[in-house]
Amino acid sequence: MVGWARISSLRVWGRTGCAGPLFTFSAYLGAAMGSGLERWLNALICVVAIFLPSFLLVVGILPYWDRLRRVLSVRKVLVGVNAGVVGLLAAAFIDPVLTSAIHGGGGALLAVFAFWLLQWKSFPAWAVVLLCGGLGGLFS
Repeated sequence: MVGWARISSLRVWGRTGCAGPLFTFSAYLGAAMGSGLERWLNALICVVAIFLPSFLLVVGILPYWDRLRRVLSVRKVLVGVNAGVVGLLAAAFIDPVLTSAIHGGGGALLAVFAFWLLQWKSFPAWAVVLLCGGLGGLFS
């Protein structure tokens, strides 16, 4: 159940550009608790509160990180966690992006071309977006 919920939140992020439904919902709840300027303050407090545990975890583990990285079993666990994260990101990329954005050979060719420009030719991202937006009209 937890894995499904995590993949669902990744899918929501891919479609909306938000970090996930939990963060967005916390800001909404904060804004719904007041009126006027108080709404903005409540929304900010709720978003900070939802991010606070992760920041505290980083601050708490940072002094011990170098020592932990040297332990062989911890390194093996980190390799496994890294592989799991890559798998989740790949699944989140395949489902919303590839299944809804690429509808044929032209779109696939354009995506590969954009990746080539970004990865090996070091084009600025804004230029690739404009170029692909223009070329995308030809393939549709």
